[in-house]
Formats: sequence, C-alpha cells, structure tokens
Amino acid sequence: MRRQRHPFAHERGRTPFGPFGGFGEFPPGFGPGGGRGRGHGPGRRGHGGRRSRRGDVRAAILALLAEQPRHGYEIIREIGERSGGFWRPSPGSVYPTLQLLADEGLVISKDEHGKKLFELTDAGRTAAEEQDSTPPWEQIAQDVDPTEVGLAKAGKNLAAAVVQIMRAGTESQQARAAEVLNDARRSLYGILGEDEDESSASGEAAAE
Repeated sequence: MRRQRHPFAHERGRTPFGPFGGFGEFPPGFGPGGGRGRGHGPGRRGHGGRRSRRGDVRAAILALLAEQPRHGYEIIREIGERSGGFWRPSPGSVYPTLQLLADEGLVISKDEHGKKLFELTDAGRTAAEEQDSTPPWEQIAQDVDPTEVGLAKAGKNLAAAVVQIMRAGTESQQARAAEVLNDARRSLYGILGEDEDESSASGEAAAE
C-alpha cells in the first residue's frame, strides 16, 4: 500500500544549514536540540537518562504567528533560536499541530512560491492573546542548568571554529584539525564512560 503523503510534505526538506549544522548550530546528535535524543539513546542523556526538553508546541505556534505570518520551517527555526537551542521541535510535531489549528479555525494558510504561509484568524489571535504571557521557549530556557548552558556555548563555539577551518584552513591545517576533533570525541566518550564518583574525584585532584 502506498504511504499517505504528509499534508505539508513539500516543506519538510532539510534546512539550508552548512557543515556541522551551520554557524552556531548543532549537527544531529550533537548539542541540546529540542525533541532530539541526547547521550546514548533517543530522549536520554548519559547515565541520568533525563528526557530531552519539550515545550508546548501549540502555544509556541500561536505566539509566533501572533507576531507575523510564517512558514512551518520558520516556526521550527524561531523556536530553536529563541530557546537558545534547548528546544527545537521536529516537523513531525509542528506540522500536525498546524493542521489541527487549521481544523479548529485558528490558522489559515496560503500558497507562497510553492510553500504554505500560515497566519492567524481572528479566533486564533484571540486564542494567542489568552495564553500565558511568558512564551513557551522562555519557560524552557529558564529551566536549563547553567552548566548545560556553558556546555552548549562551548559546543557552538567549537562548531564555529570547525567551519572556519573548513573555509580558510590549508590542507595540512584541516588534517590537524580532524585529529584534534577525533581526540576530543574519544575524550568525551571517555567522560561518559567514567563512574560519576571517579570523575568527581579526578576533578578535585586536578584542582589541587
């Protein structure tokens, strides 16, 4: 049986990010992307097994469309940027929610250069105004541990440095950079493999 085509399948291609997800972006499986798994499995991180953050997609869509009409991929990108990268909902959660909002008469869409542009109806604007004054992406960001923020920032800076090496480095410099990254990757996996108590003890010993 032929699979049913997603109602917004024409918009669900890859976003035009460059190497390593583009400047300041994380590639899949690297960094705190909302809705994506972290650590050793989907929705889990390291030994703690904490699930990746998920916010209220419906509320986020209404809040963003209250500002201006947007394409589906723009909604995903805006949520990711405004949450500091800690929540990036998947197309599989955003597009069905848009369809549901359309069915409820809160959102309408029009074709713009072969892509659907979504905007609120009067009822949708009323629904957006009745929401919590704190946007969902801010609620997600407020719940983030400062240590995790630091790790995410370090990862983004590293990705930016790699992009610069790829663009401006010589062949020899790129080869050396690849060795550094491979060593760093092995070190990171080594950290994940350490016992938490052993890791803390080694950190204290290094500080002394």
